[in-house]
Amino acid sequence: MPVTKQAIKKVRQDRRKAVINQRRKKAYKEAVSEFRKHPTAAGLVKAYKALDLAAKTNVIHKNKASRLKSRLSKLLARGKSAQIAVSKSKKSKKSTKTSKISKTEAGR
Repeated sequence: MPVTKQAIKKVRQDRRKAVINQRRKKAYKEAVSEFRKHPTAAGLVKAYKALDLAAKTNVIHKNKASRLKSRLSKLLARGKSAQIAVSKSKKSKKSTKTSKISKTEAGR
């Protein structure tokens, strides 16, 4: 047990800060996991804010925050590129059918 007055105060401060740090850590983990389940632009902004705050208050290292942000943005980009590819393939199928019809009609 702490003996001096300043050591007793330090124990109180550490207990308080441990609760705050735990809350920040839980917030960024929940934001990241929620984004991974449902990747959206709004979710990415929320995750970025939580990670930046955790890094700023030294709950996590700044490089870890940067690494997670990079991985999350790649996840969002991969999801968007897959959606674009699907929509392009649907459009290209439609355009090839119309071009075949127009060529046969032009030959008649």
